[in-house]
Amino acid sequence: MRRLRVSAVAAVVAATAVQAFAGAGAAHAAPPPGACRDPEPARAAVPTQPWAQQSLAPQRVWPHNRGAGVLVAVVDSGVDADHPQLARPGKVRAGRDFYLAGSLPGAFDCVSHGTGVAGIIAADPVPGIGFHGIAPDAEILPVRISDRDIGSQGESLRIDPQVVANGIRYAADQGAKVINLSLAGHEDFAVIRDAVAHAVARDALVVAAAGNTQRDTASEIPSFPAAYDGVLGVGAVDIDGARMSGSQIGRYVDLVAPGAKVLASTRAGGHAYADGTSYAAPFVSGTAALVRSAWPKLSAPEVARRLMATASPARGGLGSPAFGAGVVDPYRAVTDGLDTTGPAVLPAFVPAPPDQARLDLAAAKAETATSAKWLTAAVCGAIVIAALTALVLPRGRRRGWRPGRAAPVSARPKVDEPPEQIFLISGR
Repeated sequence: MRRLRVSAVAAVVAATAVQAFAGAGAAHAAPPPGACRDPEPARAAVPTQPWAQQSLAPQRVWPHNRGAGVLVAVVDSGVDADHPQLARPGKVRAGRDFYLAGSLPGAFDCVSHGTGVAGIIAADPVPGIGFHGIAPDAEILPVRISDRDIGSQGESLRIDPQVVANGIRYAADQGAKVINLSLAGHEDFAVIRDAVAHAVARDALVVAAAGNTQRDTASEIPSFPAAYDGVLGVGAVDIDGARMSGSQIGRYVDLVAPGAKVLASTRAGGHAYADGTSYAAPFVSGTAALVRSAWPKLSAPEVARRLMATASPARGGLGSPAFGAGVVDPYRAVTDGLDTTGPAVLPAFVPAPPDQARLDLAAAKAETATSAKWLTAAVCGAIVIAALTALVLPRGRRRGWRPGRAAPVSARPKVDEPPEQIFLISGR
């Protein structure tokens, strides 16, 4: 049987560069005996708020919606339901394991990949920890379809495409409204294509990682299931908004989200930093859960269009094959148009009746002011007349009220002679 290739650098359970933190986590999940060949150890909890959560700030949406009532399937390596931020009763269902034969649940994880994806989608905020999910009230359906993507010698492992298809069909049949596929490959497998079509027909929004094998910026590398009809393909950006190195470029990239050095939850408790479009996809899946909860009447295609229409501008411009419609924006995706009622009609303007008493008082004040001005002018005029009278009467009495005479005017005009010194120089 042909198998879907899962590259360590590229694809299924997409390539992960993880920085470990010393110490043990608080949870101690116990996978079924023999289920994990070499389970990853617990990691230390990281208290600081990661850049992705700071950038997207999903807590701004929570007063409106937290994703309640939406089931999100994580088709991955399983989910550690004992992680402190995923352990709230009812958050993580038992799910199913399609990787190992039998009837095992999917609620355990050997390698932390699925747990990290689930945490980005729905991890509860807890005191003293900056990491949290996008939609903390969403419910997680763990669907285990792989153990790990890298072998003990560092070689790329493969996963049976039939197992992937079985997991997708199961998620759709369980009523998942969002299906997260943090996996990618270069081959188009009919069985996976048909499973995706089955999920799309059941109104599930399928979100898939674009892959991590891009080596240049000119070519388009095939990526499945991101390129299938009805699938929302997600690329990755770094803290500066630039395309993450390796994030694939193609028409299947519909959106981008943080994917470089993002913090994720790990099995058995704690957190670790990781890279990859695998970790960008759950930021979109969590946002889709918020939208499906806030706008329950929207179909999956309508939710996808809403996510793209409300995305923040990215470096590549609208419709770029590297950035798609832009960077997912949880706040706008939920709140744009949240109040669908039109503006209320303004009431007719009815002027208030005049206050006659106030008008009479104002008129009385104005009349008083006018009288005061005239009275002041009259007093000032009387003072001037009195002063003139006091000046003229004594002089008139002294002359016996006879008219005074001006000094006689000389008949010969006076000539101003220039000073003598002007003639000091002889004219000869």
